[in-house]
Amino acid sequence: MRLPPITELNDRARDVFRVVVQSYLDTGAPIGSRTIAHLSGLNLSPASIRNVMQDLEELGLLAAPHTSAGRMPTEIGLRLFVDGMMQALEPSLEERAAIERQLVQTGPVEEAIAATTAALSGLSACAGMVMVAKRELVLRQMSFVPLSADAAGGRALAVLVGEDGSIENRVIDLPPGLPVSALIEAGNYMSAMLGGLTLFEARAKIERELLAERAELDGAARALIERGLAIWSEDGERRPVLIVRGQARLIDDAAAADLERVRFLLDDLEGKQDIARLLDNASAGDATRIFIGAETKLFSLSGSSVIAKPFRGLDGRVVGVVGVIGPTRLNYARVVPMVDYTAATLARLMA
Repeated sequence: MRLPPITELNDRARDVFRVVVQSYLDTGAPIGSRTIAHLSGLNLSPASIRNVMQDLEELGLLAAPHTSAGRMPTEIGLRLFVDGMMQALEPSLEERAAIERQLVQTGPVEEAIAATTAALSGLSACAGMVMVAKRELVLRQMSFVPLSADAAGGRALAVLVGEDGSIENRVIDLPPGLPVSALIEAGNYMSAMLGGLTLFEARAKIERELLAERAELDGAARALIERGLAIWSEDGERRPVLIVRGQARLIDDAAAADLERVRFLLDDLEGKQDIARLLDNASAGDATRIFIGAETKLFSLSGSSVIAKPFRGLDGRVVGVVGVIGPTRLNYARVVPMVDYTAATLARLMA
């Protein structure tokens, strides 16, 4: 159905529509014409309000969940409200401070990102989520630890220690007949030659050294070094960090009454790859993206909304996307600016 421009609605229709939407966002329930006449101060009779609501329903902006019930906005109606009528509310000083506090945390940057996401979740009463490219570590040391007695045709643990003290490891396969001495030689060479470099820089330097035949290594150690650098580089390139916090906040009283919707939503949140793909779609451009209900296939069954905003590093490149997942009746006017502010905060953290 075509989304009518807000200018096609007369003043009376806009006033009634705004009251219905605001009531739905506050309560999650439909509202009737008598209640609107009593509470809204529109100076309209219940009969006049019913006629206006009927017109809005024919436009696809309102719907009646039951024959005798009041009206509530459709997803199309919510889209019209968000795009054409919503007045954003800037985060308060207290809300800004709660987000800013996460910048001063010591420790790995992923912990600060997770804490910032948790703060956004608590303030918005939604599930907070953030996706960032896996930051490339600066190398301090790299070693290979055999996982079998003689490492012949077995596996080894590639251990990487970063300048920030972080430790990561990966299991790699070894070719048959590789001696333990090759593991030691490769680890010593990499630690001596590559300290202070990123993985990208380290891989480029190793390739230059091997090509120029300057590396005094036997063939087995060379192959092991190339394999180790390759697996680390590929792993960092294809695996962004995705953090979701505050899923329990999605199960409020209204959601608990609709257990099927809750089940769909929790199932959706298990699909980390799908969420990552959605956030990746939101990374194009600088604008805040708002997906309402069936506008995104991922949350069409659970009837949820997503608000997402990309943030950039010092070089202007997009380094991540932050957002929230909540019910379609979330407080868009309050949450959208909060997501914007969190994106600006994370941009400073990642700079």
